[in-house]
Amino acid sequence: MAGYGASSTARPALASGVAARVAGAVLCVAVAVIHVLDQGGFPGSKEPAYVGILYYILEAAAVLTALLLIAGWERVGWILALGVAAGPFAGYMLSRGTGLPDYSDDMGNWAEPLGVLSLVVEAGLFVLAIVMLRRGLRSGR
Repeated sequence: MAGYGASSTARPALASGVAARVAGAVLCVAVAVIHVLDQGGFPGSKEPAYVGILYYILEAAAVLTALLLIAGWERVGWILALGVAAGPFAGYMLSRGTGLPDYSDDMGNWAEPLGVLSLVVEAGLFVLAIVMLRRGLRSGR
């Protein structure tokens, strides 16, 4: 019966890890979908070209990260999730603040609904990734 107690305490931890991975994957896909919508669909039309390319890279990274999390590749998945969250957050701040080279369309447009939604999703993903990485470090995974 000693083994029973150990496995019953492992089940909630396992279940919470699976739930967190699914939540992280959903948030990653949400980041990708928001950016596809923002660029006007796929293939989209963001100008200048480098902004469009950054959108494609983000969308691909978000989908890849979601797949890695679902597949159980937690450490690499959560590390990539930090980038999926922080990259567009930084892009939002720069594009609305000082602007980007040859891109000033969004300067001062802080309250754009899709942009605000993106910030909320990215913040949730970032916090979840930090929590899960810290939990993994504590447990030695």
